[in-house]
Amino acid sequence: MELLRAKQLNGQIEVPADKSISHRSIMFGAIAKGTTTVKNFLRGEDCLSTLNGFKELGVPIEDDGQTITIQGVGFEGLKPALGPIDLGNSGTSIRLMMGILAGTNFQTTLFGDEYLNRRPMQRVMAPLNQMGAHLVGFENTQYPPISIQGAKLAPITYEMPVASAQVKSAIIFAALQAQGTSTIIEKEPSRNHTEQMIKQFGGEIEVSGKTIRVTGPQQLTGQEVIVPGDISSAAFFIVAAAILKNSQVVLKNVGINPTRTGILDVLEAMGGTFELSEIDEANESATITVSSSTLKATTIQGADIPRLIDELPIIALLATQAEGTTIIKDAQELKVKETNRIDATCEELQKLGANIEPTDDGMIIHGPVQLHGGKVSSRGDHRIGMMLQIAALLTEKIVELDKAEAVAVSYPHFFEDLASLIN
Repeated sequence: MELLRAKQLNGQIEVPADKSISHRSIMFGAIAKGTTTVKNFLRGEDCLSTLNGFKELGVPIEDDGQTITIQGVGFEGLKPALGPIDLGNSGTSIRLMMGILAGTNFQTTLFGDEYLNRRPMQRVMAPLNQMGAHLVGFENTQYPPISIQGAKLAPITYEMPVASAQVKSAIIFAALQAQGTSTIIEKEPSRNHTEQMIKQFGGEIEVSGKTIRVTGPQQLTGQEVIVPGDISSAAFFIVAAAILKNSQVVLKNVGINPTRTGILDVLEAMGGTFELSEIDEANESATITVSSSTLKATTIQGADIPRLIDELPIIALLATQAEGTTIIKDAQELKVKETNRIDATCEELQKLGANIEPTDDGMIIHGPVQLHGGKVSSRGDHRIGMMLQIAALLTEKIVELDKAEAVAVSYPHFFEDLASLIN
């Protein structure tokens, strides 16, 4: 498809609901006892994969278009699916469900599309197998389809080799079912929605620095969940407003959980202009107003990386418009996303004239540069596709995007929302 171009962006939008919280709202609603209602649920393809997956496991779920209503069955009420469960492109669905299914008394097979079936699962399989479950990948590899034979789980002490909220959450879900106390030691703190929602659903979890303790078995109770807007989706408009001259964009109801706001810290470090207002501390949300800015390079590394891991492709684009050399490192996790996002970001932006090079654990970006037109591909990755559309705003000549449909995974109305800001 031919991408939009613009001289400036002005206006106000409300980005889609948070993808991470939407996934977990279905999962917690299913494994709790009683009724859970979810408002402002993200009806993107990934979250619908989670919803449909739990329906296949026997959980009654209704969607009237406004509210998702889940009649929770508890861990013990999950039933064997009639066949393998297709989770589409969703890495969150498959990895977290592996932890939930590890404690069942039946066998389940999880698989996805061609991209998901190329994503490695050993980092989740290993700790769950240590706890007593039996998980095995396709032809004894670490790739989906993954067969999970649930079992009575033993607690674990596990030092995580990577900073990953998906791996951590899978172990936590298993630990909720184990007999005794499990200890998880994070490499760096990652997004903490799972920990927070355990407390919201009446469970107990102890977090001290990088150490998490969960004592099982626990029973959770249904709740009302109101999902804030997704800062990972807002990030594309945050960057667009910062790099397009004479722009100001107002983003309503954006989640500002501290484990997710790395993008704002980077923008501040680069000299960007933004303001938070209408802060709702209970719901961890705010309105973010971003204005065009003169930007300078920075270094992004270490403990900052888990707080902005999904935003790194769009941050790389931001860096192409900053004065100096921006370095991103300690981001090996990008290699096992929907694509190898280090290579995909660098190679696709190079097609548009960016001075960017991949490294083993990140990127080096020299700026500022004037981007030009060309033919690019999302490679089936929603965040790469959206990043390339924001890049196209800056070009004089046409940018054509292959596999634009990937954007619907997290942001079905992305192109319409962007068009509404062009004036």
